[in-house]
Amino acid sequence: MENTITGAENPQSTGRVPQQRGETLLDAAVRYAEERHWEVAPGTWLVAAGGRQRCSCGDASCPAPGAHPARPDWAARATGSAAVVRRLWQEQPAASILLPTGRTFDALSVPESAGFLALARMERTGATLGPVTLAPDRRMQFFVLPGAAARMPGLVRKLGWALSSLDLAVLGEGAYVAAPPTRLGSRGAVQWASRPTPANRWLPDAEELIPSLAYACGRDR
Repeated sequence: MENTITGAENPQSTGRVPQQRGETLLDAAVRYAEERHWEVAPGTWLVAAGGRQRCSCGDASCPAPGAHPARPDWAARATGSAAVVRRLWQEQPAASILLPTGRTFDALSVPESAGFLALARMERTGATLGPVTLAPDRRMQFFVLPGAAARMPGLVRKLGWALSSLDLAVLGEGAYVAAPPTRLGSRGAVQWASRPTPANRWLPDAEELIPSLAYACGRDR
């Protein structure tokens, strides 16, 4: 798909989906719905104002310009229909791509530095890895099977950590991940640190990734 970090690819990604440089938001959104069966929702977008790019929400101090829900019922508008996706992005081609979590996947969110440390550790141990995004706010999101939010505190506690002591969050029901090639203001675009491929269609359970992520977050404190 779009924008993968060199050197951070999934080592198990045989039969990879060809990288599509320059892919439009519409094309990417359709591919997520068709190839991954992910529900997608259009978010805010960037508008030019006074020589700067501002969020379509109108908030001059928006913390996530062009990369957050555009309306309160955004989750209800999320769809896995490629035809509906095409219609939504034809109406607003610049809309960001939001993937609701808690449906086909949850996401484990960690700081970028901890995320790359965990990726290196997972490569050494041969851990199963799903798609991973890297956002311009310097956080990485590891896609896992749904249901991680309820189990996370217990999984971390078994490893001897308190979840409150780690910069490790779970995005579950009601949350979302901004997907490539969504742009976050002037900070750049969301990228894939481990892109979706046929080999990682089946997502790992959170329990498989938590040891490496908790260790990395502990080292990163």
